Amino acid sequence: MVILPAIDIQNRQCVRLVKGDFATAHQVAADPLATAAAFKAAGARWIHMVDLDGAREGRRVNADIFIEVAKQTGLKVELGGGIRDMETLDYYFENGISRCILGSVALKNPALVKQAVEKYGHRIAVGIDAKDGMVATEGWLDVSTVSYLDLAREMEKIGVQVIIFTDISRDGTLTGPNLDQLKALRSAVGCHIIASGGIRELSNITDCKEAELYGAICGKSLYSGTLDLAEAVTAAETEVDRMALEQYLDKQPLCPAIIQEADTGEVLMLGYMNAVSLQKTVESGDTWYWSRSRSCYWHKGESSGHFQKVLSIRSDCDKDTLLIKVKQIGPACHTGAHSCFFRTIKEEN
Repeated sequence: MVILPAIDIQNRQCVRLVKGDFATAHQVAADPLATAAAFKAAGARWIHMVDLDGAREGRRVNADIFIEVAKQTGLKVELGGGIRDMETLDYYFENGISRCILGSVALKNPALVKQAVEKYGHRIAVGIDAKDGMVATEGWLDVSTVSYLDLAREMEKIGVQVIIFTDISRDGTLTGPNLDQLKALRSAVGCHIIASGGIRELSNITDCKEAELYGAICGKSLYSGTLDLAEAVTAAETEVDRMALEQYLDKQPLCPAIIQEADTGEVLMLGYMNAVSLQKTVESGDTWYWSRSRSCYWHKGESSGHFQKVLSIRSDCDKDTLLIKVKQIGPACHTGAHSCFFRTIKEEN
């Protein structure tokens, strides 16, 4: 699981809000770049940043700060706030931002989300913020009559792979994440789920990891000292997050990967990975392969929508074969069969 320390920017300062109320904004750090560098030193690989001014005004306001953090620290920057058109998305991705969050437009302009996902794939996340289970928009100023689960299902249908869910009533309160709603969301869609809001202590991190979430955003807990970032990163990371990927490919440039459905144990397919595709798999949470027939990288599900959400990656004793457990979305085989292993040569006695 990925830990994403948070930096929210308002009036060019690092601030935190309570329950999304702009009137509660208070400065929590002196300098965004120095704060981000400290997060990296503690072991973070990603950082979650929000342009609060942009969220209110519906345009990019503090763009130079986010771009400088990405450039100077080398952290992968996940950015939200005021991103409401393709021009803004293009600008941020061209300037080093790793993932952009579409919030209000997910409800108001799903066609834009679809266009963005078609162009940028897993680099697009949808932020679903809810009060009492209903989606809130416009910097949490307006509450709709749409259920967060219904919106998530609609987003999955148009290809969204990453959802950031915030229970606004928990945000900035240090009362723990809303695990019931997060687990309901995890069951409702096959998207990667990132928890946001309420995380206080290390037990909250382990709870999110046990719920098989993709990531957790930590803000006030880090600034108030109730959570140690280095400890959180260590507790959240799996063995595959820590392993030197090249050691699994030192015997051969291509490593066979057996893909197994986590829920049933059924073997779904066999693919091949090299160092780059394995790295892409680890970083994105979806399977990437090297196609031997086409001599190119292959993102499983990119054209069909039948993604494989990675839950674990293991190596055999000789470090020359991978076993990857996934949540399979749709059939795994190009024939439409759930598993590629559907031809019977010999029945069990």
